[in-house]
Amino acid sequence: MRIACAQILSGTDPAANLALVADYTRRAADAGARLVVFPEATMCRFGVPLAPIAEPIDGRWADAVRGIACDAGVTVFAGMFTPAGDSRVTNTLLATGAGVESRYDKIHLYDAFGFAESATVAPGRTPVVVTVDGVGVGMTLCYDIRFPGLYTELADRGASLITVSASWGAGPGKLDQWTLLARARALDTTCFIAAAGQAYPGEDLARASSAPTGVGGSLVTSPLGKVIESAGPDPQLVVCDIDVDTIPAIRDTLPVLRNRSEFAQRNRAESPG
Repeated sequence: MRIACAQILSGTDPAANLALVADYTRRAADAGARLVVFPEATMCRFGVPLAPIAEPIDGRWADAVRGIACDAGVTVFAGMFTPAGDSRVTNTLLATGAGVESRYDKIHLYDAFGFAESATVAPGRTPVVVTVDGVGVGMTLCYDIRFPGLYTELADRGASLITVSASWGAGPGKLDQWTLLARARALDTTCFIAAAGQAYPGEDLARASSAPTGVGGSLVTSPLGKVIESAGPDPQLVVCDIDVDTIPAIRDTLPVLRNRSEFAQRNRAESPG
């Protein structure tokens, strides 16, 4: 399966960002990719009011992404914001194209490093796995990557590939953490990980506020935590092939999911009452 991570630099104009989606999707399709993963906040970068930007999942912006995916004949994952029903929005990952239509709402909100995402964003509650060309693909967003339980749950639900769409905050050690976490989640789950982040916006914007606006470093890792392909700090399309048929043998060699289940069963059997 050939996949692509579209490391773009979103601005504050959803129409301009949509043009980036069209451009990178076309380029990925021309390169033979079947899945194109865009970052969190593809619709609009963080650091500006999101409620005026948010649109329903069947609104014009999402419909335009559907049209782009349909025209290219591929599946597109793209981060957007949808109304939450209160004064907040939902941080949503739209999955559309090639017979796929789903959404994932970010479960773990980024209340860390001086930023409070929960002040303007309502949390999701449901893990999501979709099927792309016969492959189970789990969907996650940014801060989710720090919570391994979500990733093992996605693997339990049939994921062989887990995507991470992010707008990772810059700062000392943050790029190293991003890479380390992607590799760790691969080892936790024995899944391929495709982590697509926003490009680095430059020092001035990165320092302007605590809002996470990107650090670059998008990457694809093997189920054994090896980095297969990675990007630098600037906008870039990362395209690579993954072989999900290798996963059963890897899970025989490193049976962490099976061991985890066996351990849980023993604990239940040994618990009093």
